[in-house]
Amino acid sequence: MTMKKKKTILTIAVIALVLAACIVLDILLPTYHIAITVIKKASVYALVAVSMNLLNGFTGLFSLGQAGFMLLGAYAYAVLTIPMAKRPIVYQYFDGGALTFSLPEVFGGGAVGEFIGMMVALLIGGILAAIVAYLIGLPVLRLKSDYLAIATLGFAEILRAFFQWNALGPITNGSNLLKSYPAFSHATPYVVLGGLMIAIILLIINSTYGRAFKAIRDDEVAAEAMGINLAKHKRMSFITSSFFAGIGGGMMAMYMGAIAAAPFKSTLTYEILLIVVIGGIGSVTGSCISSFLFVACSEWWLRFLDQKQMIGDFEVPLLRNGFRLVVFSIIIMIVVLFFRQGIMGTKELPDLFGRKKNLKREVKA
Repeated sequence: MTMKKKKTILTIAVIALVLAACIVLDILLPTYHIAITVIKKASVYALVAVSMNLLNGFTGLFSLGQAGFMLLGAYAYAVLTIPMAKRPIVYQYFDGGALTFSLPEVFGGGAVGEFIGMMVALLIGGILAAIVAYLIGLPVLRLKSDYLAIATLGFAEILRAFFQWNALGPITNGSNLLKSYPAFSHATPYVVLGGLMIAIILLIINSTYGRAFKAIRDDEVAAEAMGINLAKHKRMSFITSSFFAGIGGGMMAMYMGAIAAAPFKSTLTYEILLIVVIGGIGSVTGSCISSFLFVACSEWWLRFLDQKQMIGDFEVPLLRNGFRLVVFSIIIMIVVLFFRQGIMGTKELPDLFGRKKNLKREVKA
C-alpha cells in the first residue's frame, strides 16, 4: 500500500471517529448541554473560517467582510423558513410581514418538507451572499492589502445598519428579533453539514482554480505572466468565499435560535480572523481545529475563572466575572508568539501521518 493511500485511509478514519464521537454525545447528553452547544458553534465557525482562509490564506486577499455575508445568509434562512402561522407574532409591528409563503410549507410540510425547505433556504442565503459579493467585488477588488480590508469592513457595517432600517421591516423585522424558524437541536447535523461544505472548499482548493488562487497569492506578476486572469480569479475567490460564509450565516441562525442584525458586528469578523491565524493561514485543518479550541475555551473550559473558587477557607484571588477573558487573551498571545505560522502552519491532516518517518529520514541524512 502506498503512502498516499495510507494517509487517505487514516484521514477518513479520523473524520469517521470525530463524527462517531458527535453521534455518541448527541445520544448521551441533553441538547442544552454545553458540549453540544460548543460543537454546534464550532462547526459554524469552522465553515466560516475555512471560507475566509480560501480568500485570505489561499488567494492572498485581505478581506474583513465575513460578518456582512453571514448576516445575509442568516436573514435569508430565517425569513424564508418562519412558518406562516408564526409570522403575525414575529412581525407583530409590521402586519405579519411581506412574505406570503414559508419554504418548509412549500415543500409539503412534515419532517421531509421541513428538511428540504431548510436546505433550500441555506442555499438561497449562500447565493444571495455570492450575488452581493459579485456586485461589491467589481469596485472593491481593485484595491489591495489594507485598503481592501477597510472597504470590505465598511461594507459589512453599512449592511448591518441597512438591515436594521425600519423601511425594510416587513422583510427584516427592523431591529426586532427573527425567531420561531426551524433549527436542528442536535450537534451531528451541524458537523455533517459543515463538513460537507468544507469538503467542497477542499475540492476547489485542489482544483486548477485553487492552484491559480495560490499562484496569485505567491506572486501576482508571475501568475499574470503565466496567463492567469487576475481580475477573474480574484472575483471568483471572493464570490466563492462569500457563498460559503452565507451558508455559515444560515447555520449561525439555526444555532442561535433567534437573530437580529446587532450581533453581526466587526467583532464577529475579528473572531473568525483570529481563528484563521491561530490555526494557520493556508491550512483548512488548522482552521477546523482552532475553531473548536477557540469556542471551547471561550464558552466552556475557562468558565470557572468567572466565579469565586475556594480551597478550604482560602479564596483564590482575582477570580471574578470577566477574568476568563483576561486569561483567554493571554493564551491567545502565547499561541501567536510561539506558533508564528499557527498551530498547523500550512499543513493539512494527511501531512501529520507521515511526519515521523520524514523526521527519521532527516536525522539519518
